[in-house]
Amino acid sequence: MGRIVTRRPVLKIALGHPPTRRADTLAVEEPLEIRVGGTPLAVTMRTPGNDVELAAGFLVSEGVIAEGAEFRSAIHCGGPGTGGEENTYNVLDVALAPGVAPPAPELRREFYTTSSCGICGKASIDAVRTISRHLLAHDDASVTAEALAEFPVRLRAHQSAFDKTGGLHAAALFDVDTGEMLVLREDVGRHNAVDKVIGWAVLQDRLPLRGTVLQVSGRASFELVQKATMAGIPILAAVSAPSSLAAELAESLGLTLIGFLRGRSMNVYTHAERVSVSDAAESGWLREGSAS
Repeated sequence: MGRIVTRRPVLKIALGHPPTRRADTLAVEEPLEIRVGGTPLAVTMRTPGNDVELAAGFLVSEGVIAEGAEFRSAIHCGGPGTGGEENTYNVLDVALAPGVAPPAPELRREFYTTSSCGICGKASIDAVRTISRHLLAHDDASVTAEALAEFPVRLRAHQSAFDKTGGLHAAALFDVDTGEMLVLREDVGRHNAVDKVIGWAVLQDRLPLRGTVLQVSGRASFELVQKATMAGIPILAAVSAPSSLAAELAESLGLTLIGFLRGRSMNVYTHAERVSVSDAAESGWLREGSAS
């Protein structure tokens, strides 16, 4: 349970040198079946660990719950029928709080969700645009460009599993007022890492996540924008590019979307009013840019 990495023998080939055999460290990828009240909802490929957070965040992303009080508990159980099968810790059954409606039948995924796709199995295009109960238009969070520039560095410094494998995505949540890193999670799937961060907030009863920045280690895709808005996160920052659909959705929902956040530069694609630059920093960046 919670096995993040594993060792496997490999043949190491480096041109100009004799081949050698050694052990290599790999990120673990295993299926997790998420059930609600005993009824299967979805299967996702994930890195084991923080499974309850993953399930809670997934339910927020799907619009099943929107606050911590609506999540009651979760337990790992046995295989398909739970009739005495060995507990592999790859099946998690969630109990919602009394009075919370179970997931609608149309939310059930038609097939499993891969570690690279957070919306695979959706039955229709309309189902992709899940509507959030947390409106971002009224969130006046503001962050400086200088603070943003530090977030990827701080995220990378805490990616312990990535250091061993080179194969895990990460997501972290930062408080815009204090700059504090509230939580960081790693997973083979970037959407799973985000679900784990949101699920942490569910278990801490912190939704909606007003006044925060969600920093991710990869690109900003449509599903990550959707997950951020469902959790009430006003700012999403990525070290790589956003997609066109991600930018369109962010614009329409009031999310500040930042891409190519690397070193001392970044692109603010939507709702730039939440990002401020000091006069000193602005003049310094302009001089740096003109000299290049």
